[in-house]
Amino acid sequence: MFKNKRILITGGSGSWGNELTTQLLDKDIKEIIIFSRGELAQVTMERKFNNNKIRFIIGDIRDFDAINNACKGIDIIYHLAALKHVPVCENQPQETIKTNINGTTNLINAAINNKVRKFIDVSTDKAVSPSNTYGMSKAIGEKLTIQANKLSIQTDFMCIRGGNVLGSNGSVVPFFINQIKNNNEITITSDIMTRYFLTLPEAISLLFQATEQSVGGETYVMNMPSFYIKNLGKVLMDYYGNDKTEMKIIGVREGEKIDELLISEQESLNTFKLNDDYYVILPEINTDRNYSKYNSLEKVDFKTFSSLDNLKDNNFLYQLLDNGGFLKK
Repeated sequence: MFKNKRILITGGSGSWGNELTTQLLDKDIKEIIIFSRGELAQVTMERKFNNNKIRFIIGDIRDFDAINNACKGIDIIYHLAALKHVPVCENQPQETIKTNINGTTNLINAAINNKVRKFIDVSTDKAVSPSNTYGMSKAIGEKLTIQANKLSIQTDFMCIRGGNVLGSNGSVVPFFINQIKNNNEITITSDIMTRYFLTLPEAISLLFQATEQSVGGETYVMNMPSFYIKNLGKVLMDYYGNDKTEMKIIGVREGEKIDELLISEQESLNTFKLNDDYYVILPEINTDRNYSKYNSLEKVDFKTFSSLDNLKDNNFLYQLLDNGGFLKK
């Protein structure tokens, strides 16, 4: 699948892009193009890898000419670039639209122009029944991506959905750790809030699953564990804090949900179980693709897949954090 391929990663200088690049280099690819706006992040990444199979391009997916040029000769696109911070997107919805919707449209058109073989859009649980600008923009990005299969028979477009990635840029885990070390406290927005979590290697596994199996039009979802945010805070407080470390509730931020969904009630009608780890959502629209390969799969028996449905205990959470390398003093 990947041998001798040229791969473009938008927003590739972030935490997802670094892990994806690490794993792709083990797959005998021809070249990886990192396309992003962050000069410092690119320089840091270039020094880290020091590999002549990686090429860096400064650019913005809002700029069609820039992304169109970057797509020349590309076989696979991983679309990671987005505005992602919920309060930022709430306060600057115009900018969110420019990047998450207009930018995705630019990239889709560039992929079609350059006859890219596969296009994988990286989406979020917040795109399901969205309550904030970020989620709404990513939901539209998913719709644009799936519908793009009708615009080209040469490019297969698909999506993956993930929850919160432990340790990614902006992740709550390093934020909590810094709060404990610097202020001897943790601030959470609600003591009943739940979230999905997965590690970066698991996130990349989901990307590869979609790349290797998709025929175009599918949305791939991992069967992710979920936790109460307060329990995540308690595990980190027990490890890094002391008997004076406090947890403060500061109230739900604008646009935040108490619980998240990975699969909606409407989508569950077209959702199948790939195996114990993955689900696949087939599109409602006609994409001119053949999905007979999924005929033997079992349909899911749930109405929705909510972060309330797969809650794990603190022992599981501790092990996840330990395996991810977050419990180091």
